[in-house]
Amino acid sequence: MHRTASGDLHSTYTLGELRIIALRDGYVDMPVGRLRQRDDKPFGDGLPEQVALVGGQLRLSVNAFAIDDGHEIIMIDTGASNAWHPTMGRLPQALDEAGIDVGRVRTVCFTHTHLDHIHGLVLADGGDAFPRLARLLIPREELGLFRAEARLERFHGMAEPFADGDRIGAHVDIIGAHGHEVGHSCFRVSSGGERILIWGDTVHVPSLQFDRPEVAWEFDEDQDLARESRLRLLALAADDNHLVAGAHLDWPGIGRVVRSGGSFRFEPL
Repeated sequence: MHRTASGDLHSTYTLGELRIIALRDGYVDMPVGRLRQRDDKPFGDGLPEQVALVGGQLRLSVNAFAIDDGHEIIMIDTGASNAWHPTMGRLPQALDEAGIDVGRVRTVCFTHTHLDHIHGLVLADGGDAFPRLARLLIPREELGLFRAEARLERFHGMAEPFADGDRIGAHVDIIGAHGHEVGHSCFRVSSGGERILIWGDTVHVPSLQFDRPEVAWEFDEDQDLARESRLRLLALAADDNHLVAGAHLDWPGIGRVVRSGGSFRFEPL
């Protein structure tokens, strides 16, 4: 896998016969207390020095990913649009910068239904972000959560459930990664002997959680299960030659996982 083009809001890579495009929706700053030790204990003064802060807060990139087979495009997550912080909602500009015709996006899949992943279906002006959308795939366990989003009401009837082990087209299969949310899922994309895990919110703070994967996130629906899923995916990536792409990995959010002592290390691609 190698990069073929990049800009402020996009970075394009080849994966076998496919193109994988990282798209930056923006960023969000969060308090250090969102990081949780075991027993849901927030971090106090013990934050390792390698974790850089911006104005005393953790800065998380917000990334989405497109899979282009030359005919149609599958979007994995869509960012926040104008549903949360004003530092997000740049996905339309990212798509334009990458030269992606939104009419080619026929399938959208969500790793989970938190608002910084799903609200990009709707533009800030209320229009459809993907006017030729034909399939909208949601984790089975989260259909109810998605249909509770009033702003996305016009998409409720379109939503189709998927489950662990399902396949989407010829190149994508789904690996359960539950814990951060009840249906949180990872999309494994394979082509030409290369594989990448588009793993959503498996890692929120890469400067900490690769080295200390036991550290959880306040918004994890089940922190213990999220820890188990993180360890499983880190081991899969490190031991079975999978690249990874993360919604909150430092922009552009793509790289390799390697074992480092008894833990892991992230190497940006």
